[in-house]
Amino acid sequence: MTETISTSRRAFLKRSATASGFTLGLTLLPASRPSAMFADAPASESLTPSVFIAIHKNGDVDITCHRSEMGQQIRTSIPQVIVEELGADWQHVNVVQATGHPKYGDQNTDGSRSIRRNFDRLREAGATAAYLLRAAAAKGWQVDINDCDVENHHVKHTPSGKRIAFGKLVAVAATLPLPEPDQLTLKAREDWQSIGKPMRSLDIHAMTSGQAVYGQDVILDNMCFAVIQRPPVVFSGVESVNDADIKKMSGVVDVITLPAPEAPAMFKPLGGVAVIANNTWQAWQASRALKIKWSDSPNAGYDSAAYREQLLATATTPGEVVRQQGNFAEAKQQAASLMEAQYYAPHLAQAPMEPPAATAVVTEDKAEIWACTQTPQSARQVVAAALNLDPENVTINVTLLGGGFGRKSKPDFVVEAALLAKAMKRPVKVVWRREDDIQHGYFHTVSAQALTATLNEQNQVTGWLHNSVFPSISSTFNPAANKPSDGELDLGMVDTPFNIENLQLERGEAEAHVRIGWLRSVANVYHAFAIQSFVDEIAQRTGKDQQALLLELIGPDRHIDFSKSNAKYGNYGDPLEDYPVDTARLKNVINTVCEKANWSKRHEQGRFLGLAAHRSFLTYAAVIIEVDVDDRGNWSIPKAYVALDAGTVVNPEHVRAQCEGGLIYGISCAIGQITASNGQINESNFHNYQVARMPQTPVNVEVIIVESSAPPGGVGEPPTPPAAPALANALFAATGQRLRELPLPLTVKKA
Repeated sequence: MTETISTSRRAFLKRSATASGFTLGLTLLPASRPSAMFADAPASESLTPSVFIAIHKNGDVDITCHRSEMGQQIRTSIPQVIVEELGADWQHVNVVQATGHPKYGDQNTDGSRSIRRNFDRLREAGATAAYLLRAAAAKGWQVDINDCDVENHHVKHTPSGKRIAFGKLVAVAATLPLPEPDQLTLKAREDWQSIGKPMRSLDIHAMTSGQAVYGQDVILDNMCFAVIQRPPVVFSGVESVNDADIKKMSGVVDVITLPAPEAPAMFKPLGGVAVIANNTWQAWQASRALKIKWSDSPNAGYDSAAYREQLLATATTPGEVVRQQGNFAEAKQQAASLMEAQYYAPHLAQAPMEPPAATAVVTEDKAEIWACTQTPQSARQVVAAALNLDPENVTINVTLLGGGFGRKSKPDFVVEAALLAKAMKRPVKVVWRREDDIQHGYFHTVSAQALTATLNEQNQVTGWLHNSVFPSISSTFNPAANKPSDGELDLGMVDTPFNIENLQLERGEAEAHVRIGWLRSVANVYHAFAIQSFVDEIAQRTGKDQQALLLELIGPDRHIDFSKSNAKYGNYGDPLEDYPVDTARLKNVINTVCEKANWSKRHEQGRFLGLAAHRSFLTYAAVIIEVDVDDRGNWSIPKAYVALDAGTVVNPEHVRAQCEGGLIYGISCAIGQITASNGQINESNFHNYQVARMPQTPVNVEVIIVESSAPPGGVGEPPTPPAAPALANALFAATGQRLRELPLPLTVKKA
């Protein structure tokens, strides 16, 4: 449990700078090491060959983490990569959290790209620092730099055995020119001592001892607390409010009406009425006493039940073709049999355990923010625009995040804090309650999928038609966007890996009526659910084993060329030359997970298993879920299996944890839903927004990490998409009921 201490800002900063743990200067260190905050020290005192590394005369090494820590342990993995090439001793390594600034390159912690987009540059940063230290030692010893190496925080002259500590080389190394890229020699894979090895989280002590600071924990001197009553329907505004009555309540400092935004929603605050008080409880209680008359909104008629019917109807009518090979119409005419199915997935909330929170201090020409944000750079930009400041005068300090899952990549809550701090002329913390987060977020979109397969006399699939219909994330930025974007269709639909002669993929139009945003693995959630469920249906209809059918559909080992089927494919922003869609790797994770789960013997063992496999974020994942159903129809998961090929892995234990967490999150996606009536979100907290609790959580998860020398792929998101179809397929095996709509029921009828 984190302890909250009331203190002055100056005293807090002074004490934090000398204590272990997470300080407000945003250095998070193991408790056994002293805090160090010298990232901006002058060159005469430090060697700073890049924005990621500062080596000081006392031997301390500060490694700057430019990604947000939200449980994925990136603040350990980034140092692991740098230390590999630097040769530093972990006892002298401190981790400094970067503020939001363009100098770090992309800081967005989303898209499972923190390692895959930074692996090489982080290795090169470590190698550059090592080169300068080696050059300084070689200069002093008057020897060849190629005879010098780094190990255990020293430079060693290999022929003579002489050694000198890093700290003693800083002054000379800081005067040397940076090496050219061709002067750097990175370690061979077989020589790695840090990359690929399990390592305990550098933050775990602070996290488990109450020293870590999350967004909700920040305390500043003279700070007040804001709770905002936001409009129940998007783009509704305040017509009247009993603010005079609220201002008389105990502890209330002020009541401020925020302007209602106009479309597009972007990252603007939703508006509403903010109650500012001396503590969170007083603000919370006073906000409950608000009596607000809201203006009309064009989204007031949104009813998710009726919209479901509209989406399904659209999905079963011809859409715009986005990928085509062969001639599906001819395959349909010549088919011996036909299979059709429609799948539906509702809105979801990201629902991080820590709701959004941000604290702001604003003066006439500057702003400083403390926030649990996934995107400090975009937060910096939108705050600067909202306050009419130069971005260089806005500082975004990134706290730890108690989960993010895409919600905290939208910095509307950061802007709220900045606007209120400017109005109050004192520090303001905006606290989102759980109800605020569930009802006023950027929701995972609702979707309908219609699939058709044609089969020949031998029950082989000869044709495949898939129409995907859902309101697009693009609508958050462009009100005219009324169909799935290319980028969203790339996530598990356009990249369908099946070797089917006649394949046609389509999209249909759908209007958005709420703010749509990213959620862990994004469109892969519903695309994987539809495709992998449909494959199981075909297997059951044709009497084939699902594993065998999947391998048959995927076909021979190859790298898929989507241009041959008239498709544009973004490949998660990375070149297909570096990250091809490799069917051999996909088939391998399927075979690996089936072997581990003893899939072929499931019937004789009386076990009910469901299988699903999916490529996302350049990583290949296969999942098997085993279910038990008791006499009352309640299902549980005694065991689940995950096989993951994520290419080169930095820390296997953290990858294992991400697989476990991603699988459980996928189960939550399978059983949760957000609904709307009259434009208002019906769910408000975990009592009616279902997430995986103990009965729905696997008792045991076995993770198999496939050894691979391929470039690093994503890790945080790929285990999530296969969870829902694997669970639905397992429930079919146990009950004979085909569940084509999410959420899956918690109680089913036994076969």
